[in-house]
Amino acid sequence: MLQPEPGAMPAAMWAFAYGPDGIVERKAITLAEIPALRAKWPCLWLDIAGFGDVETLRGLGEMFGLHRLALEDVANLQQRAKAEDYGDHEFLVLRMVDPENQQETEQLGLFVGKNFVLTFQERPGDCFGLVRNRLQDPSGQMRKRGSDYLAYALLDAVVDAYFPVVEKTDLRLAEIEENVLAGRALDRVVPELHSVRRCMLALRRAIWPLREATSTLVRGEVKHFSAEVWPYLRDVHDHVVQLLDLLENSHEMSSSLMDLHLSTANNRLNEVIKLLTIISTIFIPLTFLVGVYGMNFKHMPELEYWWGYPACLALMVAIVLMMLRWFRKRGWL
Repeated sequence: MLQPEPGAMPAAMWAFAYGPDGIVERKAITLAEIPALRAKWPCLWLDIAGFGDVETLRGLGEMFGLHRLALEDVANLQQRAKAEDYGDHEFLVLRMVDPENQQETEQLGLFVGKNFVLTFQERPGDCFGLVRNRLQDPSGQMRKRGSDYLAYALLDAVVDAYFPVVEKTDLRLAEIEENVLAGRALDRVVPELHSVRRCMLALRRAIWPLREATSTLVRGEVKHFSAEVWPYLRDVHDHVVQLLDLLENSHEMSSSLMDLHLSTANNRLNEVIKLLTIISTIFIPLTFLVGVYGMNFKHMPELEYWWGYPACLALMVAIVLMMLRWFRKRGWL
């Protein structure tokens, strides 16, 4: 059943109709205007932001012959990244980095058919700015290529948008490492590490299924991507594998930083315990002397001598100095 998620935004359509001779861009286009663009131009890219309008989704499905199950997957925002063949069109689902909050991702549904590409986003705002600029360039290759090359360019833009997020994560890990080694802000190390690890886990959940989807495209199991586009798809697949390797390295680094932080904290605790132990050891003989002369027995001649008190203090100082010298000789201080 075609049922949008609660709170889904109304659909807003942005059309790019183009060919070798030119391009037409239409914002806030309606369903009634689409057939004329399809009839006039060799290729049409329709970008839909928002899944809240069921009638618009159904109208697009009927107009482009989209499979009903694929449309239901578009409206259901809990889909796993995948690539499926529906005969006269291909359907891809992937997670796209939110340009406003790079810690979050949104679902992107992409249909590729003969002379058309449809992209369904949760909300306005995406990483397709470079693709739109390439379409506006009359000397570029985008207008001379078909819909499969446009789909590749969109897929490549989604994958490349993950690299700044992963690099930002690595920078955060490097900053945490510097703080750990310098002994600064140790109380914030564990929360920061947990925040970074949550971000990496979210990225891994989004990118790992994407590897399987791009692998399906690379193997040539979908027929709406021509052989000329397969090398470009292999490049996208390589980028996905590279992202996973970077995330794996970052995960290992975060684990190492956690171990380093715990080891540093234990070393600091051991230093404190060692210092307290040395202080306690120094006071043991002093406490013994004080205890002996605090018994107040009648026959304690030292209590009657005028030099008894300074002699006892001098003995205590001598004991402290001798013990400190011995501790320093042993390397404990």
